[in-house]
Amino acid sequence: MADYDLAIIGGGLNGVSLARDAAGRGLRVLLVEQGDLGGAASSATSRLVHGDLAALERRNLWRVRATLAERAAWLGIAPHLVRPVRFAIPAHANERPSWQLRAGLWLYDRLGPGRRLPAAQALDVTHHPIGDALKRPFGTAFEYSDCVVDDSRLVVLTALDAAERGAAIRTGARCIRADRDRIWRLAIIDRGHRRIVTASALANATGAWSVSTAETVLRQPPPRVTARQVSQIVVPRLFDVDAVYVFQNSDGRLIFAQPYDREHTLIGSVAHGFKGDPAVVSMPAADVAYLCKAANRYFRSDIQPVDVVRTVSGANATLLRDAGAETLESVVSLHASRRLAPLLTMCGGDVTTARRRAEQAVSSLAKFYELRPRWTARAPLPGGDFGWERFEDLVDDARDRWRFLGEAEARRLVGAYGTRLAQILGDARERADLGQTFGSELTEAEVRYLMTREWARFPEDVLWRRTKLGLTMAAADRDALAAFMATASCQNAARLGEAGGDSPARKVELQSIGG
Repeated sequence: MADYDLAIIGGGLNGVSLARDAAGRGLRVLLVEQGDLGGAASSATSRLVHGDLAALERRNLWRVRATLAERAAWLGIAPHLVRPVRFAIPAHANERPSWQLRAGLWLYDRLGPGRRLPAAQALDVTHHPIGDALKRPFGTAFEYSDCVVDDSRLVVLTALDAAERGAAIRTGARCIRADRDRIWRLAIIDRGHRRIVTASALANATGAWSVSTAETVLRQPPPRVTARQVSQIVVPRLFDVDAVYVFQNSDGRLIFAQPYDREHTLIGSVAHGFKGDPAVVSMPAADVAYLCKAANRYFRSDIQPVDVVRTVSGANATLLRDAGAETLESVVSLHASRRLAPLLTMCGGDVTTARRRAEQAVSSLAKFYELRPRWTARAPLPGGDFGWERFEDLVDDARDRWRFLGEAEARRLVGAYGTRLAQILGDARERADLGQTFGSELTEAEVRYLMTREWARFPEDVLWRRTKLGLTMAAADRDALAAFMATASCQNAARLGEAGGDSPARKVELQSIGG
């Protein structure tokens, strides 16, 4: 019998979603990721969970209804990570007419299940806070409800849920060869050690690496996909309201401007074909200028490329049609025969539909395994066992219990860890009880939690994916964090060595730290 029922290569949102779904349906799962979880395109999304207004404009009502159902599912299972926000579309005289926006948003509201979020409405922005940041020619805007998400934490908590259901998650582990017969035989370099594992089925969830992985590692026909780059820019905060602006650009695209961290604004996105190494994706100067120009049509503050403090770019796979045209639709395919073990390929797609893609992909394996019923639309992610309407109550409760927390810090921590915040802060009565500090609020207690429970190995894993504190942390604090994590890693390695080769304690710790 094989070591695992399903081995997954790739620790982006697609890969961890597969792992979570499959582990919860009774399969023995192994996931290997050569870098960090969500280290590529999954941490460079538009950070939106929405029903896709562009699809509504194309009259693809089925897709809009399906994605709005997924939005509702995410609100139910990840209320700490997925947050409802009001989106505002300023009416531009040279773009879509007001009647079209009004009718489209009216339909958008009615396609969603339950209608629990506030309905769309027209605003006189000359007398509304949303208009404070806009140029004066804009007197009307249309406001509607959608959601924003912390994309990189969504990846990590999905992986954590998979691990707690029995999946083995290995970061810093690279599959260098996979031989296909009646079972898969994988050669994996894990922390410098070569290991051989077997699996009854294999999933290629490597995103923009899907083709190269198929050709060089699996030695199988590659999927018909091409790479596409999506980029955003981060600039100093341009507005004070807790809302997302949706701008109609002159070329017909919709540009989003949303709060990012606390003192910054994320503007995006721009997308185009990509060729090169997906591990090194840089944003062209022309794309930076494009987004600045698009924002400057609406905002009072003039934004220039020199104002950009960070660019966020990632390359993902997109389906290649027979005619050579690209589409943002995802790829989920299964290849199997009586003599060859199943090969599942899953790549592309957006954040909103990731859960459903994984559910469909795992369901395609039903002919090979006896699977438990579908379940991921109802089971909360770690820390998400509360109603999204209670988010503010959790923030207030955190401040009451841990008096040293400021409101902004409490909001960040609840937004990251939800009801599991006590696992980090424990019985601390003052900040000093949490150990060494890095910057204004990152503590030793939080870093240790991220290292031992969430597979963080390096400072960038903590600063850019588990938190967004890298934008504001001083260089000296980053150096102190790096030194602390290096020492803590050595201590973990020594402790695991003392636990002995294959002891239960060693196995549990190896999985929890991604070893």
